[in-house]
Amino acid sequence: MKKETLFVAFSTQKGGVGKTTFTVLAASYLHYLKGYTVAVMDCDYPQYSIHAMRKRDTQQVETDDYYKLMAYNQFKQLNKKAYPIICCTPDKAIVTVNSFLAGSELDFDIVFFDLPGTVHSVGVLQSLASMDYIFTPIIADRLVMESTLSFALSINELLVGNDLLRLKGIQLFWNQVDGREKTDLYDIYEQTIKEFSLPMLHTFIPDTKRYNKEISTERKPVFRSTLFPADKRLVKGSSLEELLIEIAHIIHL
Repeated sequence: MKKETLFVAFSTQKGGVGKTTFTVLAASYLHYLKGYTVAVMDCDYPQYSIHAMRKRDTQQVETDDYYKLMAYNQFKQLNKKAYPIICCTPDKAIVTVNSFLAGSELDFDIVFFDLPGTVHSVGVLQSLASMDYIFTPIIADRLVMESTLSFALSINELLVGNDLLRLKGIQLFWNQVDGREKTDLYDIYEQTIKEFSLPMLHTFIPDTKRYNKEISTERKPVFRSTLFPADKRLVKGSSLEELLIEIAHIIHL
């Protein structure tokens, strides 16, 4: 009998705040570094950003001996393939993932879902209702805050705590934090969030360019990749590991 697989989404209805980036970083960290068996459902129709990233990563590995050796050494050490990325529309996400899991010989620990940035897209709300946990990145911008709070409050009111659904909670966390503004500005915003009884993670993600570093022809250390975990040299000071340790604790992984 197969174990129950956790369904997790980094989700928000405001674009450009990091939901796809954190989906990839979390999947790669848990699959390649921590030994969990992970899959990703790319439901961000029609651009399918994570699937497109996998194509770029694969092409770079196939054409560059430096990355080809990295991939070979990683496979030799872990003896596991890259995690699968399955594309589908949001309305077909749960049916598709359940069919995939039932037909796989592997027992998957966790599936991450990358969904479109609006609950009004067909199937998004239904898919979110089938998650075990939702994590929502926010940035200290008034428009982003208003949009994110509206999203989080709707999810909290409609889906969390419903005995008929599996969703156990939605958690917010700060992304792109400017250290110079952190104290006063973030205290004000956090007070507002607290008044709405929305839970916040303790980890702050700093505003740093390393979160955009993919595989490149320059052969620089990789941070965001579907084939490799974030390079240890770049992880230091990024708060990525702290974030994922906190998330792993919350989801009982």
